[in-house]
Amino acid sequence: MTSRDVITLSVLLGVAVFLDVALIWGPTLASVLLSFTSWDGLSPIKPIGTRNYHAIFETYPLFWPAARHNLLWLAFLGLVATPLGLLLAVLLDKQIRFTRFYQSALFLPVVLSLAIVGFISQLVFSRDYGALNSVLGRGAHPVDWLGDPHLNIWVMMVAASWRHVGYVMILYLAGLKAVDQSLKESAAIDGANEVQTFFRVTFPTLRPVNIIVLVITVIEALRAFDIVYVVNSGRNGLELLSVLVFDNIVGEASRIGFGSALAVILFVICLGFIVVYLSRILRQEDQ
Repeated sequence: MTSRDVITLSVLLGVAVFLDVALIWGPTLASVLLSFTSWDGLSPIKPIGTRNYHAIFETYPLFWPAARHNLLWLAFLGLVATPLGLLLAVLLDKQIRFTRFYQSALFLPVVLSLAIVGFISQLVFSRDYGALNSVLGRGAHPVDWLGDPHLNIWVMMVAASWRHVGYVMILYLAGLKAVDQSLKESAAIDGANEVQTFFRVTFPTLRPVNIIVLVITVIEALRAFDIVYVVNSGRNGLELLSVLVFDNIVGEASRIGFGSALAVILFVICLGFIVVYLSRILRQEDQ
């Protein structure tokens, strides 16, 4: 490379690395360090060791319900929304009539932010003016879909899945296009039916896509925030770890050290799922 090429490459790479460190790893490291302190953003930072973590696990009443909701969110996206997205991708890959229209319609929610999905959910599930109660004929005795703490978490997961399904569908559609058709033809010649061909031939070739979908599903489940915050500020049955982080750092409490400890716990949970799965996949590939 010429000197000009080296300078250009160094500048472009340097800017990317700087932004990555400044916007991602810098704040991450700062959160880890602040999690061992007591700080309200104004007074001097006071080191307190692991007291924030002890308080979270032992005396903070909102932590365990929020953790359960996040795990439930992850299970719902992983066991309901993701398989549904895969099913739609398989159906659309058959080039049925109006395939392009169905793809566009199902992908449309993906371009919406979760905050917008939350506002749409209020129009559908609201107790007083929601469309669902009108369709079900419950105008006289409406169901409080968003106010009942036994129902609202399920309603919000359905709303989030509306967006997640379209994203998963597009990823699997791209993966299905890359599957060698000769493999399917060979399986058909050997007497395999359509279901057997999918699970024994097609699905194993989608392993790279499966890894991407898993990582996206874990991140989407654990970072969920805006969709519940626009409904009722993440309270009354909609507590999530991300909401607790926001309330403690940005809210009236201004417990930045405590909120940073919550953020570190959320980061470790997210990283744990991904690392365990990826290490398992890499071990299988080495064998």
